[in-house]
Amino acid sequence: MADERAPETPAGPPARPEKVALVTGSLAEPRLTKIAGEITDATLDPVVVNVGVKVAALMTAEIVERRLKLPEGTDRVLMPGRFRGDLDRLERFFGVPFARGPDEVADLPDYFGQKRRATDLSGHDVTIFAEIVDATVLDIDALIARALFLKGEGADVIDLGCLPDTPFPHLEDAIAALQAQGLKVSVDSFNLDELTRATRAGADYLLSLNETNLDVAKEGPAVPVLVPAVQGDLSSLCRAVDACLAAGQPFYADPILDPIHYGYTASVVRYAELRRRYTDIPILMGIGNVTELTDADTTGINAILMGMISELHIQAVLAVQVSPHCRTAVREFDRARREFFAARQAGALPQGFGGGLMALRDRKPYAASPDEIARLASEVRDRNFRIDVTQAGIHIYNRDGHHVGAEPFALFPHLGVEADGAHAFYLGVEAARAEIAFKLGKRYAQDEGLKWGVAGEIAGSPEEAHRLTFKEAGTTLQAKSAKAKAGETP
Repeated sequence: MADERAPETPAGPPARPEKVALVTGSLAEPRLTKIAGEITDATLDPVVVNVGVKVAALMTAEIVERRLKLPEGTDRVLMPGRFRGDLDRLERFFGVPFARGPDEVADLPDYFGQKRRATDLSGHDVTIFAEIVDATVLDIDALIARALFLKGEGADVIDLGCLPDTPFPHLEDAIAALQAQGLKVSVDSFNLDELTRATRAGADYLLSLNETNLDVAKEGPAVPVLVPAVQGDLSSLCRAVDACLAAGQPFYADPILDPIHYGYTASVVRYAELRRRYTDIPILMGIGNVTELTDADTTGINAILMGMISELHIQAVLAVQVSPHCRTAVREFDRARREFFAARQAGALPQGFGGGLMALRDRKPYAASPDEIARLASEVRDRNFRIDVTQAGIHIYNRDGHHVGAEPFALFPHLGVEADGAHAFYLGVEAARAEIAFKLGKRYAQDEGLKWGVAGEIAGSPEEAHRLTFKEAGTTLQAKSAKAKAGETP
């Protein structure tokens, strides 16, 4: 028989590492050179290129064209993150790709690591039910508006919460209106008449049935969410599960997560025991008893709950955001289900997969040490103020001095901007941001809004509303620029 193996390919020369030119100025060159040495490996050859100015981020594309001399064999060029020149123009001029790196030199290792890892957060295996708890008192237009908002936050199913002793005459119309918007609908009620009406009207899910009233599921197509007939009675829930399995009835099972100090730990054990008994049934967890009834930031709570959900392969979550401190619960779970899914698929800890739930703290809060800031401050020769944060406090410096304090009021007397309202206002905003970052342990970058993870990613968020454009001439010096254009002396 002829040998069908493919002929061996002669070994060629080993692939050379990618040569990346790291463009910088004289102030950042020593630190960048040190970091470049640390990230050099078999695939990456970073070369620091000083363009002969102090701060490369402030250059224009025209200046770069005049001053930049690329090393032979450069594969691509990385400009400082705050460089705002035209990258397309530079690519055409030099004939190699140009890109912006991270805002802070300290983030270069992560920048290159993330490029290699390219984490995909598009996948997940958890369905989010988002409850409108006061659906009975909202008209159709208000229900549609609320439902579409929740869908935008990440909800897959809109749950209509029915209030006790409150009629819901427009229940059928509400179901039809939401489904006309392409939404799946569940109805949550202790009133069997409302649940019967809901499934007959075509609702997708019913919350919550138990072993005593399972017949309601026969009244229409809705998938029931099963709960114990008596609070905490896992055996009751299992009997309802067995009945649905025997009848071929689709369902979710929910042992009910209880509030802290009212059975929370025992309820966690019930979820684990239910999964042990039934290795592949669909389970739902309602999180409101913990998030709504605990005075703690929900990003951390939801991360821990998501950890249990991920390990037990729980397929659905019922989230509510009634209390103001829970107003981003749906969005947080949407991000959590994606990050934890990616981590589980990678066989990894939920660490380094985007950090969307890192709202109040950052793993690397400081871009530089106090000594590094002091060195930079000693080399500044202009009047423009720089602001940084280190473990020593808030640093503000220009050619006239370098001052460190824990809060803005300790710094203001040293700045000499009492007669310059625009400049004083700008410095006040930046110093306030820096104070928040210093107290919480967050990364601060001048002229950038603080990053609040997924909790800050809302339309019209304060982060966006308060964002200052990057060091434009008008950002800090609009008044002076206006005077200059008018022929006045600043």
